[in-house]
Amino acid sequence: MDITLKQLRAFVTVANLGQFTLAADKLGSSQSAVSTLVRQLETNLNLRLFDRHTRLLRLTQAGMDILPIAARAVADIEGMVESSRELNALRRGKVTMAAGTVQAALMVPQLVHGFTKLYPEITVELHDVAEKTVLEQVANGSADLGIGTVPDDDPDLVGTRLTTDEFLVVLHAEDPLVKIATLRWTDLAERKLIGPQRGNPIRERLENELARNGIMLPLDKAMQEVALPLTIIGMVEGGLGVAIMTSAVTRLATSMGLIVRTPTEPHIKREVSLIQKRSRSLSPAARRFRDFLIKSVH
Repeated sequence: MDITLKQLRAFVTVANLGQFTLAADKLGSSQSAVSTLVRQLETNLNLRLFDRHTRLLRLTQAGMDILPIAARAVADIEGMVESSRELNALRRGKVTMAAGTVQAALMVPQLVHGFTKLYPEITVELHDVAEKTVLEQVANGSADLGIGTVPDDDPDLVGTRLTTDEFLVVLHAEDPLVKIATLRWTDLAERKLIGPQRGNPIRERLENELARNGIMLPLDKAMQEVALPLTIIGMVEGGLGVAIMTSAVTRLATSMGLIVRTPTEPHIKREVSLIQKRSRSLSPAARRFRDFLIKSVH
């Protein structure tokens, strides 16, 4: 059985207008072409849909039974086509973005505002989550895009670099380390450290780079692990320790009167990327948002 939209549309139009000639005019086709489509539908259904006489065209009982089903099918398909046109024309749509809490607070809002000014009919939904959760949401499809760091060995996710963060130390203004002219990572060896939890991509990046450069900090023993960057900043402000974070927090930390210092030997950086699932096709709205972010940040 090979029922087509053209056959259904021809049947519904003829049934509503009661004449092949009127239906042909409405459909922009010839009477013979419309008649052929209706006969093809009758053959496919193995049903007679119209009783045809010289000047009279009347629906059979089978035709009356089929008509509402056919009309609904035509409306559904035409609605789907129209929706796809609107989506491709970006007259409507929705994008879901997952970002670490710092990026979600200090980076993403301005970008979303700029995008929605250009495309007011597209809704951007922002999830502010832990860095690890960004990767999970993009991988499981609950977010179209994410902002964070893609692990080097992740086969399912692909990242496009947006910017680069540098690892730094956040200090209380009265901390003795503030007075050191050149701060080195080894100067932190005896200090009480505060930083992201194990499993966090930022933490993994830091540990890998320190190990690669032969720097041994007792992170597993000495670091108090905290989930949220704002809590880490608050703990430093409260005098509870020294925080290892990235330059994304600089504006927040300095606004609270804290001191940020970048240790040398070596300078450790991490790429902040726009992340998407390798095997997932983005909607037109998500593609446009992705392109806007890349263009705006670069």
